Amino acid sequence: MTNSFTDYQNSDVFLCIGANPAENHPQAMRHMGIAVAKRGAKVIVVDPRFTKTAAKADIHAPLRPGTDIAFLYGIMNYAIENNLYFHDYVVNYTNASYLVSPEYGFTDGVFTGLTEANGKASYDTTNWQYQKDGDNVIKDPSLQDPMCVFQILKRHVSRYDIKTVCNITGTPEDTYRKVCELYCSTGKPNKAGNLLYAMGITQHSYGGQNVRATAMLQLLLGNIGIAGGGVNAQRGESNVQGSTDMGMLYHLYPGYLNSANAAIHPTLKDYLEKETPKTSYWSNRPKFFISMLKAWYGDKATRENDFCYDYLPKHTGKDHSHMAIFQAMSEGKIKGFFAWGQNPAVGGPLASATRQALEKLDWMVAIDLFETETATFWKRPGVNPADINTEVFLLPTAFSYEKEGTVANSSRWIQWRWKAVNPPGQAKSDLWIADALMKAIRKEYQAGGKFTDPIMNMVWDYDMHGHDEPDIMKIAKEMNGYVVADGTVLDSFAKLKDDGTTACGVWIFAGYMFEDPVLKVPGCMRRSREDKSGLGLFPKWSFAWPLNRRIVYNRNSADPSGKPWDPTRMLVSWDGEKWVNNDVPDFGFKDAVTGAQIPPDKSAVNSFIMTTEGQGRLFAPTGMKDGPLPEHYEPLESPVKNVISKTQNNPVAARYKGDFAKIAQTGSPDFPYIATTHRLVEHYQSGAVTRNCPTLAELMPEMFVTISKNLARRIGVVPGDVVSISSARGEIKCKVNVLPIVKPMRVNGKEVEVVGLPWHWGYQGLAPGSTANDLTPFVGDPNTMIPEYKAFLCNVKRA
Repeated sequence: MTNSFTDYQNSDVFLCIGANPAENHPQAMRHMGIAVAKRGAKVIVVDPRFTKTAAKADIHAPLRPGTDIAFLYGIMNYAIENNLYFHDYVVNYTNASYLVSPEYGFTDGVFTGLTEANGKASYDTTNWQYQKDGDNVIKDPSLQDPMCVFQILKRHVSRYDIKTVCNITGTPEDTYRKVCELYCSTGKPNKAGNLLYAMGITQHSYGGQNVRATAMLQLLLGNIGIAGGGVNAQRGESNVQGSTDMGMLYHLYPGYLNSANAAIHPTLKDYLEKETPKTSYWSNRPKFFISMLKAWYGDKATRENDFCYDYLPKHTGKDHSHMAIFQAMSEGKIKGFFAWGQNPAVGGPLASATRQALEKLDWMVAIDLFETETATFWKRPGVNPADINTEVFLLPTAFSYEKEGTVANSSRWIQWRWKAVNPPGQAKSDLWIADALMKAIRKEYQAGGKFTDPIMNMVWDYDMHGHDEPDIMKIAKEMNGYVVADGTVLDSFAKLKDDGTTACGVWIFAGYMFEDPVLKVPGCMRRSREDKSGLGLFPKWSFAWPLNRRIVYNRNSADPSGKPWDPTRMLVSWDGEKWVNNDVPDFGFKDAVTGAQIPPDKSAVNSFIMTTEGQGRLFAPTGMKDGPLPEHYEPLESPVKNVISKTQNNPVAARYKGDFAKIAQTGSPDFPYIATTHRLVEHYQSGAVTRNCPTLAELMPEMFVTISKNLARRIGVVPGDVVSISSARGEIKCKVNVLPIVKPMRVNGKEVEVVGLPWHWGYQGLAPGSTANDLTPFVGDPNTMIPEYKAFLCNVKRA
């Protein structure tokens, strides 16, 4: 999130697309309600279903699952055609004026550079780059050159007029026009538009480009870096933000540092040279990276041994995402597996094949509160446990209220959470389990082994005298960062060094454990409601990374001279001599040596400090595998052909083989309906916890499918009947829910039905039920490898 939940009070219009906060993020919905009550804010909900959020909206715009790019591009086209975009913001703070290579092109759904090798398509991005004069990008501030980014974007989105968009999305034209008019009204200095998204945007075979489109719309309207604006991802769990911050994804180290590639980065010198840009704040990467190595390997990490860089495991560029892991597992290439707080037997795509893949393991460890479907895959309905050779261990762990530590929420707030009660029985905290495992592994390595140094030399001294639990405060301070010589806790990552004198496990967290001089507690433990700005910033409540900044890219909230676009929602302001700030500035505002104030003209050309351009990207010459601009493609399974181009699907979408390659043909008569998965307020994720809570299990006791009244009449069912839902991958049965929250849509003249499937059920717990993900396809986005849960084909029949 660029902003925070408490900032929602400053929004004039909410565009909620691919999210349902009333059910999935109730506190976010509460803050939206504050803006509605106090500012008269308007709410637009874009969703295939008439959700509980839509029930509170000023406009509900139904759209066919998987057509978000067309929907967002239509708004951009409307803004450009009607001169409703924020011109001064676009010229000064985006790359709209940059000239792109004259060799760049786009034809019929394909960008320049598409190649194919070994049956796999990929893009050569050479012709997506900027034109340069030496090291300087050539620009046209008038935005008239046909090869400038603005004109390229204008041509690209011009194909998405209202009629075409509605033919693709199924949204009624009058409703869509109202959406365009209302949301484009925020492209002014005194208005703020807030775009909220969640899994409905990301879980597609072009999910990364969906997110790009949300950011592009906000840039075009000048809604990034301002109070009440932003692109605000509603994360799926309270600490999903924290887990990705910690480097839980296979291609990243903590703090979003790219993981090393054995072929590209054989040495530390190679890594730093190839991963450190000359411009942007990432030019400090060596300080972050070497400080991380010092935190991990302590005194063993020296300049002479490249700070133990050789200890780091390095990938080979291959896909090691969730889907790739389970395909490899099914082929017998993976021998052991830790399912740590995850339930892929319910939550993964094509979950039935996931469960079968687990049978190929030699051993598996499930670390969870209850016996989940993953923990019990060996005794699931329909299998004989005697036929499964996998040795399974279940380690009972503490629930969130039964352990202490930090949680980083969607707002990037790192909040310390104290233990409320002790865990029952033999359950232990995750930290205790990790500590015990590492100690046991070390004990084994004491007898020798291959390359033992990374294990034996890692810093692991967290014992606390007289306590069973590891010293969590010591671990937290290691993550925060400290001076190696004396252990002084750092207040800022600006103080990190690349010479081994500082250690820091997660550079973006630097400062969260630094003691507040007034409140006398670490930043993450603060709970002051002080908010002198009145903007809902609450700077003394917890700690927001980076540097307690509540709204990132906030230099964009003022014009190039430093004057706030909207003085009533001022974040930063230049008074002619110095900066006056309500938020922590996200730009260089004073000299690090002299302390002298830096005039606004310097930061005006570098207002997006994390991009190499220093400006927002309406066009992305690097970073995306499937194009410098988003483009509408159909989901891998669709009832209709693409009407905007002849390219039906994302040409570089992530696909897999064998049992994981089953895809229905476009317009398949066997699977005529569109299915989409969703969540319920009564249950959480795979239901591992909530289906074991008696009250919640009673409130929502069984799996169901929601269909329209029209479809119910067609197949001859009434509410409560048992139906069979099938896809190209399998079949499940459940009761049918018939409500007008889903309705048939007109898509390019064809009526299509949408079916809603909650995904919280499996065969375990107090309320067992069919698993929706037994039906979902094993395909995904080429950038993130996120599966396409949100749009696939199915059939529904009376059971």
